[in-house]
Amino acid sequence: MKATAFTVEKIPLIKPGDSIGHIISERTSLEDHDIVIISSTVVSKSENMIRSIRDLPVTERAKNIALRNNVEPGFVQAVLNESIEVLLESPFLLVRIKNGSICVNAGIDHSNVEGADNILLLPEDADESARIIKDSLFELTGKKVSVIITDTNGRAFRIGQTGAAVGIAGIIAMRDWRGTRDLFGRVLEVKNEGVVDELAGFANLLMGEGDGGTP
Repeated sequence: MKATAFTVEKIPLIKPGDSIGHIISERTSLEDHDIVIISSTVVSKSENMIRSIRDLPVTERAKNIALRNNVEPGFVQAVLNESIEVLLESPFLLVRIKNGSICVNAGIDHSNVEGADNILLLPEDADESARIIKDSLFELTGKKVSVIITDTNGRAFRIGQTGAAVGIAGIIAMRDWRGTRDLFGRVLEVKNEGVVDELAGFANLLMGEGDGGTP
């Protein structure tokens, strides 16, 4: 088996209302069965998920957590607003967000957002965002591709972050190996492979972090 990956170059700074499908199709050639992997940052920007922490009414709970964690109360409030359950308040916020995922700070980011007080939320429905981009790419190119939207996640009891899938379209998230046999004939009983997370981590190596400009 052989896999080839490459970045789409010369992506402009994304603005609210920009079509991610158009931007990609204008800068690369696609083939059927390609997998297009996109940072949640550019998807969120195109969907105008930018917020100012100065505009948020702050609760006493947010103020108390902010004091303990030495962060802006408005940032904490934004995390609480995007969460359905708080699993840990300090030294950082570990929460369950509206789509059921567990992550630090509800996936809210300060980086690559203009304005000192601005933050970027995750796409409101990342699976739907992926579907829209997939359909747009088909309309523009005639090619049937899969789309994965990624975010950078930390990992329990390990140092360092890696890419993880937050939204998908046209691809199965898991590969179930249960019932198959290993090299010695033993039947596998617990073996679900997180394919889209593996692909997201692979893509993150090429995307990089910071000012790489290849999301």
